[in-house]
Amino acid sequence: MKFAICNEIFQGWTMEQTMAFAAQAGYDALEIAPFTLAALVTDVPAVERQRLRDAAARHGLSISGVHWVLAKTEGLHLTHPDAGVRQRTSRYLCALVDFCADLGGSVVVVGSPKQRSRLPGVSPLQAWEWATAVFREPVMRAEQRSVTLCLEPLAPTETDFINTAAEAIQFVDQLHTPHFKIILDVKAMSAEAKPIPQIIRESWPQFAYFHANDPNLKGPGFGAVDFGPIATALHEVGYRGYVSVEVFNFDEGPRVIATRSLECLRAAFSRPQPPA
Repeated sequence: MKFAICNEIFQGWTMEQTMAFAAQAGYDALEIAPFTLAALVTDVPAVERQRLRDAAARHGLSISGVHWVLAKTEGLHLTHPDAGVRQRTSRYLCALVDFCADLGGSVVVVGSPKQRSRLPGVSPLQAWEWATAVFREPVMRAEQRSVTLCLEPLAPTETDFINTAAEAIQFVDQLHTPHFKIILDVKAMSAEAKPIPQIIRESWPQFAYFHANDPNLKGPGFGAVDFGPIATALHEVGYRGYVSVEVFNFDEGPRVIATRSLECLRAAFSRPQPPA
């Protein structure tokens, strides 16, 4: 299994420092939150994109993709009743695909609960139809750039639009392309009634990325989640993508978070697996 870590964990660090430590710790890739670089990805010039790509390669890292893609943006929303807002959001998702591809990444994770939750007066059916239309052009761009857009199901405490893996699969399947999939996230799956290993098995092969964390908002090994059964389920379905550490509580500091999270994941994925 390949392991990645999200760069926003390294608050106050330069990208060079982040890459050097991630590589030294044993990670295979870095996942980038665009807001750590600029307010909008369109503000990141081609020369800087190439510099980041080259720097990662110099440290022996890949850039797995980007996430938190609409965080700290303004005027963007997947289910807004204003068609102009939805059109701008669609164009920006296209720009995110290009940004990800320029960095050498392969996955754009679309979570962004605040930018997709239904506004007053918007019905569930309207939100579904509008969001589907928003994704059509970005998905075509993803096909052209060999990138996969991954929609993230999130808990009802975060959004009222697409809360389960099954619902997210139903949404992405509308566009009939391997470049529009879902992402599975341990924290988010913990809010579902089904056990996480069952969700993994039922969701394959419609997921293309995996976030490792804990419902307590910390990293793997910092909470009660047993990653052994999760690793077994991922092995069983044949998942060979990245397992990426995504953390929301940074109390322990980046060095401890990164090191202990990877230790937990390596231990879980190195356990003997049952026969196929």
